[in-house]
Amino acid sequence: MAARTKTAKDRPSYRCTECGWQTAKWLGRCPECQAWGTVEEYGAPAVRTTTPGRVTTSAVPIGQVDGRQATARSTGVPELDRVLGGGLVPGAVVLIAGEPGVGKSTLLLDVAAKAASDEHRTLYVTGEESASQVRLRADRIKAIDDHLYLAAETDLAAVLGHLDAVKPSLLILDSVQTVASPEIDGAPGGMAQVREVAGALIRASKERGMSTLLVGHVTKDGAIAGPRLLEHLVDVVLSFEGDRHARLRLVRGVKNRYGTTDEVGCFELHDEGITGLADPSGLFLTRRAEPVPGTCLTVTLEGRRPLVAEVQALTVDSQIPSPRRTTSGLETSRVSMMLAVLEQRGRISALGKRDIYSATVGGVKLSEPAADLAIALALASAASDTPLPKNLVAIGEVGLAGEVRRVTGVQRRLAEAHRLGFTHALVPSDPGKIPAGMKVLEVADMGEALRVLPRSRRREAPRDEEQRR
Repeated sequence: MAARTKTAKDRPSYRCTECGWQTAKWLGRCPECQAWGTVEEYGAPAVRTTTPGRVTTSAVPIGQVDGRQATARSTGVPELDRVLGGGLVPGAVVLIAGEPGVGKSTLLLDVAAKAASDEHRTLYVTGEESASQVRLRADRIKAIDDHLYLAAETDLAAVLGHLDAVKPSLLILDSVQTVASPEIDGAPGGMAQVREVAGALIRASKERGMSTLLVGHVTKDGAIAGPRLLEHLVDVVLSFEGDRHARLRLVRGVKNRYGTTDEVGCFELHDEGITGLADPSGLFLTRRAEPVPGTCLTVTLEGRRPLVAEVQALTVDSQIPSPRRTTSGLETSRVSMMLAVLEQRGRISALGKRDIYSATVGGVKLSEPAADLAIALALASAASDTPLPKNLVAIGEVGLAGEVRRVTGVQRRLAEAHRLGFTHALVPSDPGKIPAGMKVLEVADMGEALRVLPRSRRREAPRDEEQRR
């Protein structure tokens, strides 16, 4: 008797219990989520066909669609509204992610209290803390409101039940990795669970016209934890950044279906809570009566917002064969490049044999090339022990050939520096419109830029150890 050919229905299928990936053969490691021992046999998938069904809403010309339904409502926090593009749109789902302890829960609890009103209830669901712990934080930051409801839940069905009971206009879930559905295999925070929880809450938000804020965890590399699909499903993705040892916090838009992604919100974290900063430049400056060697000011662009920041450098005689190179708030590779340019193009050879420390003020991180000129001038000023002129800002990218290149937004940077009282600026060629009353010196290379150092003190700076002897 001829053997029966095994059909697709007879073949076993395998599925990853962590992320749901399917395959026709067993594997020890899931290629999708890289988890070991999670691929299990569950039976062959049934062949399904989709037939045309009943439509929920008829298609209409785009000109007849009512755009007022997507009108944003203010959160009560102007800096967050700036990043969101005006506020929260009904039915929008926002994912905000950041490192532990950066202040996500504090910010969202403040938003929950300020957004609550007679017509708009707010539901705050916490899966990481108890209700009493959240109440203590609310008392500390004064985030108490009669229309703010609080629940501590880790079950998806219970969260959906709270939505039916409270009927909120704003839902805040802290965090999406702590809530699980009993109908899905896997531990809370797994890829399959995160995808199911996010999908259920997104459907509920769209059906009810309810705005939703989801808190997301990040990995050790700084990426949002969970499947990449999560970022595609939500409407807005915000990144909450900041050094836990500094007061400054930045909310940066990564994705925004209702606005631009080049806006940044600035906040100050303190004992009484978190406060938006409409003018944060004061955090990054040190006011002195007289200029100090090794300091230079620059204007950086965070999104479309110009911020004046201070770069500091210190050089000392090295006691070890390999001199130290320490940076804080600056990229080590950019500082090393500026040291090489100063030694080769600026003829300052004493830097190679000294310990060099460079940092920024206020915890701000400067990563854009526009800060190159300020870094180079701060290093040159520290090496010669010569202060730069008072009320001077330096803007420009420095190439390996020593040339000073143009950067974007020079006019906005100069306008911000002029608003804060700075009267002199070093910029690349062709800066555009210059603010009235501000003296701007256009420099083409590092040789011209180094001339701002007082000539009498520059002559005293040794070029190498042989001249020092």
